[in-house]
Amino acid sequence: MNYVSAENLTKSYGIKVLFKNISFHINEGDKIAIVAKNGSGKSTLLKILMGKEIADSGTAIINKDIQVVLFDQEIDFDPKLSIEEFMMTLDSEPILALKNYHRSLHSTDNDFIEKALADMEAHKAWDLENEMKQILSQLKITDLDAKMGTLSGGQIKRVALAKLLTETRAEHRHTLLIMDEPTNHLDVDMVEWLENYLNKAKITLLLVTHDRYFLDSVCDIIWEMEDQNLYVHNGSYATYLENKMIREENLNATIDKANNLYRKELEWMRRQPKARTTKSKSRIDAFYETEKVAKTDTRKDGLELDFEMKRLGNKILELKNIDKSFGPKVLLKDFSYQFQRGEKVGIIGKNGAGKSTLLNIIQGLEKADKGEIETGETISFGYFAQKGLSYKEDERVIDFIKEIAEFYPLANGRSLSASQFLRLFLFDDQTQYSPISKLSGGEKRRLHLMYILYQNPNFLIFDEPTNDLDLPTLTVLENFLQQFQGSLIIVSHDRYFMDRIVDHVMAFEGNGKIRDFVGNFSEYREARSREEALEKNAAVKPEPVKEVISSTENIQSSNSKRKLTFKEQRELETIEKEMPELEEQRAKILDKLNNEADYEKIATLSSELETVSEKLENHEMRWLELQEIL
Repeated sequence: MNYVSAENLTKSYGIKVLFKNISFHINEGDKIAIVAKNGSGKSTLLKILMGKEIADSGTAIINKDIQVVLFDQEIDFDPKLSIEEFMMTLDSEPILALKNYHRSLHSTDNDFIEKALADMEAHKAWDLENEMKQILSQLKITDLDAKMGTLSGGQIKRVALAKLLTETRAEHRHTLLIMDEPTNHLDVDMVEWLENYLNKAKITLLLVTHDRYFLDSVCDIIWEMEDQNLYVHNGSYATYLENKMIREENLNATIDKANNLYRKELEWMRRQPKARTTKSKSRIDAFYETEKVAKTDTRKDGLELDFEMKRLGNKILELKNIDKSFGPKVLLKDFSYQFQRGEKVGIIGKNGAGKSTLLNIIQGLEKADKGEIETGETISFGYFAQKGLSYKEDERVIDFIKEIAEFYPLANGRSLSASQFLRLFLFDDQTQYSPISKLSGGEKRRLHLMYILYQNPNFLIFDEPTNDLDLPTLTVLENFLQQFQGSLIIVSHDRYFMDRIVDHVMAFEGNGKIRDFVGNFSEYREARSREEALEKNAAVKPEPVKEVISSTENIQSSNSKRKLTFKEQRELETIEKEMPELEEQRAKILDKLNNEADYEKIATLSSELETVSEKLENHEMRWLELQEIL
């Protein structure tokens, strides 16, 4: 079933063309990711599909039988509503049935109560209510009576995400789900749950995300928006990168040919032919087309640069026996660590575990309850926080950067101009001379990042740097950081980014416990999974009976006990064979339950789990009885 058909869409703002004559189709079951640098028109395209913007030309036909649902960065809500009331503002028959049922609990009207119960059955609202609570629970939203106005920005995003997922399940119509950066403000466990949910749900999805592991897990089609065009790639993120590289190589070869032809045709044009015949006019038109191709700017300032970083002394940063609590909540307890030159540390943990607090303590922005901090005299911090950039409304991008310095130092006395450094971070010449106020939200975030790096610090501290950054910028940043010779601390939930950059993980595991792990993020997760599996097996498996006979008395005692009958011996062998199989079966069902989003399947799996667990428990009890006989 076709959901959307777009032909020759064009959209401009003033002289800036976002996209020109792009065409695409969205069919039922498609899961599509959009990849583009900020300011390329991603958000505008989504608004056109939502009917909130109108294209300059072209057509976008939305199937009348589908519903388009958007998860946006901006959330509209009434701060006086509780979370439960906010969830119930959905306009669908199952939700209306659910609201009437809750009203009926306080009613004495038997007819109203009977109708409410009948509607609950007819619209399967019982299932929806359970699923809604499960989604909220997975997103760590448990107090449904809390007012929306009291929630943090991250909590509001998670509640809005829960509402959106509930809406797609409540509607029986075909739904196109559009999601703009859904993983922002989610910790790793939530992101992995959302991955599994979207993977298993039978939905049609159009997604904008910077999380490449999430993108690869959920989507199988990538739309690349670049240079006013839209390119479609079927396959993974790696396939997209390969296709893009091939296209750029072909473009460069075309430009080389055009340059050769351009030089020849330029000589002919300079002779200014007087007879403007149809043939000469055709040649003139062809010349301008050749000129356009020949002057195509494919320059990408390479990152093979030898940066001249501010000198680091022998003393970098040392934390000694740091304690920090907020009331009864312990964030840091007797924490000590000595940072080394060139160390790249990733800090991970659930929201509210104390990660940002540690960053503030390191920089002296917040005081520890106890302990000492020693910072080297040569240390120059560069802190990229989640707060926005401060700037004058009419200030141009290039002037904003030049306020720091005209040039960025390289080794051997060389340097990059402010304009070259801006190009390095994907600001073209036109954007450099635009007012900062005209930049998109993502472009401002990119400028903020560049502003920090351009000051040439030797100790970088990044708090969720990947939020709202586009994938091209992330690739540039990753390449930059891989060559960075100073010390680096990153707090991030972006697994791909952490795997590329960090070689050391500090994991905030709760109650002030911080685990020090040498390796990248995925290696830490694998180690934790192995440990959890061992702990689980140790808790489930009965301790093996070890019988050590070390004296005549023990031999006589052993011989005094009766032997198992043939039937009991066969029973013991069967139990010992089946117990590991039941444990494995139980583990698989638990894994499926953790990853399942469909309520009916959850009910079936729960029933299977109960049966297997009961059988395993009976086996264990009988095994103990037979061992007692032995």
